Amino acid sequence: MTTAVLYDMKGKKEGEVKLLKEVFGVPVNESIVHSAVVHFLASKRRGTASTKTKAEVRGGGVKPWRQKGTGRARVGSIRSPLWRGGGVIFGPKGRDYSYSLPKKVKKLALKIVLSEKLKGKKLKLVSTLELKQPKTKEMVKILSNLKLKGKILVVDEMPSKNLALALRNIDGAKLIRETELNIYDVLAHENLILTKNALAKLEERLKK
Repeated sequence: MTTAVLYDMKGKKEGEVKLLKEVFGVPVNESIVHSAVVHFLASKRRGTASTKTKAEVRGGGVKPWRQKGTGRARVGSIRSPLWRGGGVIFGPKGRDYSYSLPKKVKKLALKIVLSEKLKGKKLKLVSTLELKQPKTKEMVKILSNLKLKGKILVVDEMPSKNLALALRNIDGAKLIRETELNIYDVLAHENLILTKNALAKLEERLKK
């Protein structure tokens, strides 16, 4: 059984929490993590880049001049790709970049990066993050008490409005719900903070 220290908002140890080995004790598999990250980024692509072909550009229904006798090149339409304002050859068209990836693979990848955060001592468990007032200064003090710097991902089961307002002005900090936790955010942030309630829900979701 893997264990981790549980802290309060003052940075004092409240005890130890037993963590599920099947969630926080998973060995590294780089190919699984890579597949999950590529899938996540592909799903986020908008795919809205689009150009018009010769058939889609407005105008050009009349031949600009007769075929022979003018001394100029043969032209059938002013919307030729060779002309300014004409269609685009082999240009991008709107498309969906997303594809399916087995749920087991995505879960496994998330468990791998969580396990690595724990091994690297980049994961902090906090009993609660309840703020009386939405003050950024108070949240900065909490992060200082936990001895955390750099980019920080804070995960709570149901984040309060005060917590969201206090965190939004801190550069490099991001607050999400436990259900929104994904592999990209975990990798993109150096440190990870999990509340006790978020941990319980996360283990319940990933152990299946």
